[in-house]
Amino acid sequence: MPRRAPDPAQVREDLLAVAPWVRDPEAHERPARPLLAAAVRSSLRTLEHSAPGHSVEVRVPPFGAVQCVEGPRHTRGTPPNVVETDAATWLALALGLLSWEAAADRVSASGHRAAEIARWLPVVDVHRRCENG
Repeated sequence: MPRRAPDPAQVREDLLAVAPWVRDPEAHERPARPLLAAAVRSSLRTLEHSAPGHSVEVRVPPFGAVQCVEGPRHTRGTPPNVVETDAATWLALALGLLSWEAAADRVSASGHRAAEIARWLPVVDVHRRCENG
């Protein structure tokens, strides 16, 4: 069973805190490591809860990794379906600033089920207004 579900408002806050840098890294200073870590970890946990399962492992070193997507459970060695990318690329995907297709050269996706995570992206769509304003 996955960890406790993250608070959607906190996930949104974490992601929006780093969004200016993700949108335009040359115009904005790289966020402090704790801000990046919070944004990556909360968005990964959201994916873990949105797409429960153990058939795909999503890795964003050095900040975190989760298993998701329903299907056969992987228990030993390297998982057959792995998605790995850097924090900036993951955050762009999680925010809806980058599509799965456009990220192809920035994401390592191995295994025939790895691309299935695209179905649950973005985690927070910055193009959509928040219900509270």
